[in-house]
Amino acid sequence: MEVVVFDLETTGLSPYIDEIIQIAGMRMRAGRVVETDFFSTYVKPVGSISSFISSYTGISNAHVKKAPRAGNALCEFSDFVGDATLIAHNGQRFDMPFIREACLRERLPTRNIDFVDSISFSRKIWGGRGGHSLDAVMSRLQITEHGNRRHDARGDVRILAEAVHLMWSQLCPGCQTWPVPRRRGILPK
Repeated sequence: MEVVVFDLETTGLSPYIDEIIQIAGMRMRAGRVVETDFFSTYVKPVGSISSFISSYTGISNAHVKKAPRAGNALCEFSDFVGDATLIAHNGQRFDMPFIREACLRERLPTRNIDFVDSISFSRKIWGGRGGHSLDAVMSRLQITEHGNRRHDARGDVRILAEAVHLMWSQLCPGCQTWPVPRRRGILPK
């Protein structure tokens, strides 16, 4: 079973008015991280990146100046993903709506893809206790940043891949099947 753990950084919280500024993904096979199979790109938004978002993510207008636009970046990401299942943390409410809206804005033809929100791993393990943010999951699993910058998609995806590996191991040691339900998402064709 092949999955791609991914993360986005954006200019704000609304997929309807804000834009993607960074995409990162990391492949996992049979529940194990493939460190060498990594995707990362900045994305040039139509608007500028606010000083608040720059301080929060570390991504400035200079970083995205020569980056591809959302349509090209999403097509490259889709090629990287192939037929793998996508996993993102809070992806149902954040990452997948941003991808959907960017595809609509760019008028990209889309394809369906299986998707798992890693919050479902956390909820299955810890129930309603203490929240399910990535920071809460990191604390429960005793994962440190290991030099990865939080709120930079490249760092967050490495942290999330480690968290998914550990949660998957707790839910279903040695399993080759999904310990949580899959949903449907879209990517460009």
